[in-house]
Amino acid sequence: MQFLFDSLRAQGNLLIKIIESMKFKPTYLIMLVGISICIALLQAFVPLERSIEGKLKTGAEQMDKYVPYLKDKRVGMVVNQTSIIEGVSSVDKLISLGVKVVTIFGPEHGFRGNASAGVKIDNAVDAKTGIPIFSLYGTHLKPTTDDLKGIELMVFDIQDVGARFYTYISTLHYVMEACAENNIELIILDRPNPNGFYVDGPVMEEKQKSFIGMHPIPIVHGLTIGEYAQMINGEGWLINKLKCKLNIVKLANYTHQTPYTLPVKPSPNLNTQRSILLYPSLCLFEGTILSQGRGTLFPFQLLGSPDFAGQYKFSFRPISIPGMSESPIHKDKLCFGIDLRSYNVEKFRKTGQINLKWLIDLYQAYPDKSKFFDNNQSPQIGNFNRLAGTDALKQQIIDGKSEEEIRMSWEPALSSYKMMRRSYLLYK
Repeated sequence: MQFLFDSLRAQGNLLIKIIESMKFKPTYLIMLVGISICIALLQAFVPLERSIEGKLKTGAEQMDKYVPYLKDKRVGMVVNQTSIIEGVSSVDKLISLGVKVVTIFGPEHGFRGNASAGVKIDNAVDAKTGIPIFSLYGTHLKPTTDDLKGIELMVFDIQDVGARFYTYISTLHYVMEACAENNIELIILDRPNPNGFYVDGPVMEEKQKSFIGMHPIPIVHGLTIGEYAQMINGEGWLINKLKCKLNIVKLANYTHQTPYTLPVKPSPNLNTQRSILLYPSLCLFEGTILSQGRGTLFPFQLLGSPDFAGQYKFSFRPISIPGMSESPIHKDKLCFGIDLRSYNVEKFRKTGQINLKWLIDLYQAYPDKSKFFDNNQSPQIGNFNRLAGTDALKQQIIDGKSEEEIRMSWEPALSSYKMMRRSYLLYK
């Protein structure tokens, strides 16, 4: 209540000064007193509410909850450049606190997060710590028994962005499977999902299963890494329906409606908060002939093709950018299309839906529609049906179906997923 008393006192002092300097009629004086009390109440309770909510803390930042448990054990860590504690790598931080890290596992883009999408990464030794690094991408997706030798506990600390085709959740699956097979406990240091405030898209069909979509979930799954791990276990998605022993260090002061701006880019081509929020809608274009802005400094914020010359005024030219996109589609060609760098991404929070209009409109505007779903990108990331999780969406776009008709076809699978999801939520 101190907030209230202080605020009322301040309003009272101000009121006295006004009365002393001016003559007021009784009616005006009563109104002014009432207004002053209302202002004081508003000023008092807003800070009080904020102090109760507290500051959002990642699982990694709450070291008192897990560092003592890691002490005197040989620890493996699944980490990348997003794995930070107090501004430094979680590997370096835990080592400084006496944790014995014996092995590092890196997902797509590598331990330091500077490899382009789809690029094969070899095993290595970390120059700073001398710890061996095993790549979990390319032909080596799952830790082997030899990789896990000597590891007593595994720590998973990677920032996800909440889309089915973002491969860090596929790496999570394989790490859980390897840990279950080798009787190793997995500690997950949970992090917020920047797209965790909605669930949308077609639920993936079994025939479209690949590393960019391993489970029957929609494009936007609405889960944190910790919640997703619980779902993998609970739904029996691991080989032979194995169960991984999980220990989740939960986020503090977080709900799925909590806005969260990532402090570190999660991968080379998601380099802004806007690109992260546009990603679930724009990644589908990787299965088309259009550029999504790879080869510029604004990936997943631009859409275009040289074939749109004369139809769109906005233009951009993809080039080779080492560490981001060495061989982007339409490299060195002038592309025409749409600029989303000023798009109000808060619309996703309001509608709770990915944007299908861009896909529908750009297909309709493309001169040679027979080539629209062709692409010269990596088969791993460029297959439209695998990205969509279904072969229906492509055909619906070709057939000229409306957005409403397309969304209706996602039911009842989407609603069933939303109901199932509730069982695994750790945050309201």
